[in-house]
Amino acid sequence: MKGRITVLCDNGVGPLAGTLGEHGFAALIETASGSLLFDTGQGATLLHNAQRMQRDLRRVDKVAISHGHYDHTGGLWPLLQWCGPKRVYGHEGIFAGRYTLRDGEKGRSIGMPYSREFLEGQGASFDLDASFREIAPDIFLSGEVPRKQAFEQGDTGLFCDAAGCIPDQVPDDQSLVLKTGKGLVLVLGCCHSGMINTLELVRERTGETRIYAVIGGNHLGFSSQAQLNGTVKMLGTYGIEKICGSHCAGFAASARLMKEFPGKFHPAQVGYTLEM
Repeated sequence: MKGRITVLCDNGVGPLAGTLGEHGFAALIETASGSLLFDTGQGATLLHNAQRMQRDLRRVDKVAISHGHYDHTGGLWPLLQWCGPKRVYGHEGIFAGRYTLRDGEKGRSIGMPYSREFLEGQGASFDLDASFREIAPDIFLSGEVPRKQAFEQGDTGLFCDAAGCIPDQVPDDQSLVLKTGKGLVLVLGCCHSGMINTLELVRERTGETRIYAVIGGNHLGFSSQAQLNGTVKMLGTYGIEKICGSHCAGFAASARLMKEFPGKFHPAQVGYTLEM
């Protein structure tokens, strides 16, 4: 499979004048078989940036949601309003309540900003499943990612309740997997379950051991130093050609990856394009 991935929403912007940044992520995947949107950002920049980059989101017929946080799902309503009905793929847990508590703050809701009923009324047709599955030719959703690596503890500031009593393991976390002639290309939303856990799962499920590129949020900016160290060590064993960090990658973690993988790490801000 050949195609192109373009980052439409991210915390930062690249050199293309007139684009806007926000805390969130969205990427457009264009192949010969059609266009697919992976995540939708918060909602303030998706349509603007797509128009600025001359990407017609009316041609998108499928949307894949990585997980049910506001900064990945907030653009779904504007997309439906302006670009018509869409089939939306994701995990059954994307509508669960989610909260964050950091530095003594009160529980702040960070879940989906819209209900399923509301979005269905706006033209969304949901296809929700926790399993690894093909959603378009040579394009897969990872499904729920088992947490097997001891060092990938993830973000400890996420909870299922506003009081902070029930830690949220973000079981709905999924990544997009594309089979190409160069190997697998992974598009990550936040990769809450960990990059290594995710890489191991998709290699097992696809039978393809080559990883050509990983692009998107890796949440290392919100994870421990031990997780960053373990991730760097394991990443070096895969022979990945391109590691493209977005959204929740964090400045310090990205600087570390750039140092460890010279010429292979790239900041993937708004406007960044990966040819497959």
